Amino acid sequence: MREYVEQLIEQGSFRIVEREVDPRFELAAVTVRSQAESEAPLLFRKVKGSRLPVVTNLFGSRSRLCELIGAADGNFCRRWQELLGAREPLRDTPARAPEHRERRLCDLPQVAYFEKDAGSYITAGIFLAKEPDSGVPNLSFHRAMTVSDTELRVKLGRTHDLAKYQAKAEARGQALEAAILLGPAPQYVLAAVAPLAYEESELDTAHRVAGRRMPMRRCRHIDLEVPADTEIVIEGRFLPGLRRPEAPFGEFQGYYVPQVESHVFEVLGVTAREGAYYHALVCGAPEDLRLLEIGGATQIYRELTQKLPGIIDVACAPHVMSTVVKIEQQYEGHARQVLLSAIGVNHDWSKSCIVVDEDVDIKNFDDVWWAFLTRARPDERVMVIPGVPGFWRDPMKDHWGRLAIDATVPFERREQYLRKKIPGVDTLVLADYLSGRK
Repeated sequence: MREYVEQLIEQGSFRIVEREVDPRFELAAVTVRSQAESEAPLLFRKVKGSRLPVVTNLFGSRSRLCELIGAADGNFCRRWQELLGAREPLRDTPARAPEHRERRLCDLPQVAYFEKDAGSYITAGIFLAKEPDSGVPNLSFHRAMTVSDTELRVKLGRTHDLAKYQAKAEARGQALEAAILLGPAPQYVLAAVAPLAYEESELDTAHRVAGRRMPMRRCRHIDLEVPADTEIVIEGRFLPGLRRPEAPFGEFQGYYVPQVESHVFEVLGVTAREGAYYHALVCGAPEDLRLLEIGGATQIYRELTQKLPGIIDVACAPHVMSTVVKIEQQYEGHARQVLLSAIGVNHDWSKSCIVVDEDVDIKNFDDVWWAFLTRARPDERVMVIPGVPGFWRDPMKDHWGRLAIDATVPFERREQYLRKKIPGVDTLVLADYLSGRK
């Protein structure tokens, strides 16, 4: 991550905050205000109570995510599928392990994000653990509440592979060792949010995205290898048969999740590179939603392209629980088939699905909704599918049911829907025409 951060700083892409900020609410407040007007990542050089600088919104831009994987045309899903489908042998990278020094958990920035949060949280930590039987490594994001220098309380979603690893170890009365990566190379971040099968390795996926096998190093306190140039590594283990109170916490949907009994993670050691960057992520803000979108959109794109023709791209706009699919219509009823197929791919996320034509910008929901308003009859093109279970953490069934909208042009009258265009408007530099105006 350091190489990527310093590259963006060199390019002038970062917004840099030189004044000291309080990690309790102020850092999050500045981040959210900045994200409201810019996709730029932020660097906080001075954070009260810690010597470590903080970076945030690093992955809050679709264009930067596309650049990271070489999707020059802006189609992340297509390029991602190409990378995962490649099977060329990967070259090894000469091993180099920057020096890591022992730290304490309290040396890290103690960031509290939302008013009613139960405490400070690690939100950008990627958990690395091995499947107890096969040894296949897994990477995944989970929130972790700081309790002391030796204890974190971690919420493991029941559908995550790490939760299954922990349950298998716990059934044997064993602790599950894990390392929390803060600031690994961006390829590991992308692999951690990718929807892979239980038996697939996220580490292998990260190396395939990088086009090489990136160097690893042994942990000091547990039997794991971690990416060698990770900024900060927290080593520890999930204790079997033990749950303790965790939350409230401001989650990605924009509300607080209530206090629950969560897993206890015993911290055995913390190591950090000299001058390490700490990555903080505001849940529900653009950086969080863009990473969640990778998981949902790439999974739906992969499934659709295997079943149906004419699939161009998939996005989650304006929220990760809303799917938008861009197609090139092939036949009457094509869009309806896409709708039903897309909804069936991921029952957690696709609360609504909208299908549009190839001339619509699916990453701009204003354009998506414009397509519905100008191309589709609500009484014929909108389907409400009742009684379908939704997001797994939903005891009151608030997310049951599905909304499906065909916002494509009528297939038999496509020539009537040519969008108007002014030649040159996309390349014109407005500042060349305005004198002294802001």
